[in-house]
Amino acid sequence: MHTHFNGAKTAALLGGMFALLLAIGGLISAGTRSSAPLWIFALIGVGTTAYGYWNSDKIAIRSMQAYEVTPEQQPAMYAIVSELSQRAGQPMPRLYVSPTSSPNAFATGRNPQNAAVCCTEGILQLLNERELRGVLGHELMHVYNRDILTSSVAAALAGVITSIAQMLMFFGGGTDENGRRNVNPLALIAISILAPLAASVIQMAVSRTREYDADQDGAALTGDPAALASALNKISGGLQADPLPKDQRLENTAHMMIENPFRNIGKLFSTHPPMEERIQRLRGQADKMGAPWG
Repeated sequence: MHTHFNGAKTAALLGGMFALLLAIGGLISAGTRSSAPLWIFALIGVGTTAYGYWNSDKIAIRSMQAYEVTPEQQPAMYAIVSELSQRAGQPMPRLYVSPTSSPNAFATGRNPQNAAVCCTEGILQLLNERELRGVLGHELMHVYNRDILTSSVAAALAGVITSIAQMLMFFGGGTDENGRRNVNPLALIAISILAPLAASVIQMAVSRTREYDADQDGAALTGDPAALASALNKISGGLQADPLPKDQRLENTAHMMIENPFRNIGKLFSTHPPMEERIQRLRGQADKMGAPWG
């Protein structure tokens, strides 16, 4: 459904993470004269993330203490997702509700056959049915665009880079036969600090491209960009008044949600694009589609 180049941007960002990983690996090899630590930490990082990928739906649902709902419990939510799934020619995902007043929603699952969509009680109370349809269209497109795969790969690489950088703190560089260091210890310290930061920034940028994609494709699926824009505006205000509490389990799922559930510390470190830019893009999409605005 894409009509933009965010896939290429994501590939470039992942390529940047691979390049950073190789640079750190080269530094370790030069300093320790052994590639074994690199492979050990790489296997740990990839293995941990592989587990997270295969169990991403269970982990995210559990972190939000969400419960599965039936059509009788959430008739509007069920009717919307059923309609949009049929329109997209995709299977119906499982539906969950999280018992929190902070307004948000997310989708998870490694593919459309193993997907789940979750809304908080807060967002169900905040939005009208048209706005909820816009949000659910956005979340379904995360599943259909295989965004969980993209974020899992980014998370795997970020985890490996961070682990290796932490290892550098302990090794601090190797020595030659005369006892002289092969690697500048200042460079080791710098890369051990900057590498995790760079990995995090790249991973966040990957997340931002996915949000733009889901906004555009979700609005195309519903045929109503204005509904999603209105919902995003309400969600932003609701989160400022009622953000999620700081908790590592919740922070690990923040990038999956339709808007960052925590107070931002700046554009560079945000997992999501600025709300104003997202709404402006949706306005442009509505103009191109000839869809009503407002």
